[in-house]
Amino acid sequence: MRIVSLGRFDRLYLKLFLAIAGAIAGLTLVSYLVFTWTFERGFVQYVNRADDARLELMTDRLADVYEREGGWAALARDTDRWAAMSRDALGLPSSAEPGQRRELPLTLDPRLLLLDADKRMLIGRPEAAADAVLKPIESSSRVVGYLGYVPRLDRLQSLERVYLRRQHQAFGAVAVGMIVSAFILAAGLAWWLSRRVGALVHTTNALIRGDYAVRLAPRGHDELAQLARDFNTLAATLAAAQQARRAWIADIAHELRTPLAVLRAEIESLQDGVRPLNQDNVASLAHETERLTRLVEDLHTLSLSDRGALSYHREPVDIADAVRDAVTAQRREAEARGLDVRLDLEDGTLVFGDETRLEQVFANLMQNSLRYTDSPGRIAIAVKPHGDRAIVDWHDSAPGVAVDELPRLTERLYRVESSRNRASGGSGLGLAIARAIVEGHGGTLSVAASPLGGLAVTLMFPRWTADGHA
Repeated sequence: MRIVSLGRFDRLYLKLFLAIAGAIAGLTLVSYLVFTWTFERGFVQYVNRADDARLELMTDRLADVYEREGGWAALARDTDRWAAMSRDALGLPSSAEPGQRRELPLTLDPRLLLLDADKRMLIGRPEAAADAVLKPIESSSRVVGYLGYVPRLDRLQSLERVYLRRQHQAFGAVAVGMIVSAFILAAGLAWWLSRRVGALVHTTNALIRGDYAVRLAPRGHDELAQLARDFNTLAATLAAAQQARRAWIADIAHELRTPLAVLRAEIESLQDGVRPLNQDNVASLAHETERLTRLVEDLHTLSLSDRGALSYHREPVDIADAVRDAVTAQRREAEARGLDVRLDLEDGTLVFGDETRLEQVFANLMQNSLRYTDSPGRIAIAVKPHGDRAIVDWHDSAPGVAVDELPRLTERLYRVESSRNRASGGSGLGLAIARAIVEGHGGTLSVAASPLGGLAVTLMFPRWTADGHA
């Protein structure tokens, strides 16, 4: 036995079609039932109210007849007069047109009764008396008789039934038209929506396959158009991330290749006896090994930062002391390079952070200034509180950096191809690591051109006050 797959019922188009068409068709059916029910009841009530108004006129006429003739005897014997009088009171023609059969009106006459003051039947069908409602006829302030009529409850006469049937047919035709229109509208809406969603699915699959160049064409300003624009932004971000990853891998390979090539060349020269195995050559090997180790450690630090796994042992830290310690450790090298280091540190500028990590930031900034500042030169460092922030301004002298390259200085492995270049020996990771640590402390790091002619780095940290709040 072949099992029929129901997978097609999971299609978005079919679901949208059934949902929209079913909802509209259901509302149409309910509207039809409610409308016809309320119309029929309202029609019955309207006819009864109209009957009441006509009966008031009839009782007035009957009272005049009784007062003029002194009783009901003459009227009771003259049924034609009773019919004509009823027609006249109800505003109906008193005689039929030529060629037409004269008959009682279909609205009231068959249900009208005339009774005397003792409620004895004078005119009408005796079997209808039990269901009749009596309206008193008064003459000279006394009841002289009763006009009886059988009210319309749920049953109508043939004319009214014909009218109601025609109304039901009209309502039914309208309902059928609405249901057909609902199915057409549902099919159009389902096709339109599923086509737009289908385009999103197609491009998403392309994105999954690694085609980051795929884009959607936003149409309109609705949520689906906004989703298309967001998708394009995501695709562009992934494309940029892929390109950055490739460049990152290439740069890492290049940075690792350089010290490894130097190590290999020196080792081979020692093996071949080109260079003697002495203290100076061993120191050269150690220097390249240290450079390689530092690069690997920097990469490891950045990878921890990316995963949010870079650990911090936080405590209140006087940031002026952290700057002072980092500068003191490298002041001798600065003096040897002919650089004048000037400090303007306001003690007691506290931040809540990891002192070791903060010293690493300032050590990286110091190394950056030492590598990329011409001799004789100047390094100016200031620490000061400003409201709820602690600010570190770090300036060095020429050479400077082009304005269009400033935003990229904190990118990983990025170095300016000018006077501040890789000939100075940096890996291009120092500022990236500094920024990662600063942001890990809830602060910001920005770079700009310095008035001294070189680079200005501004660090801002949340300030830790005496009451323990930033």
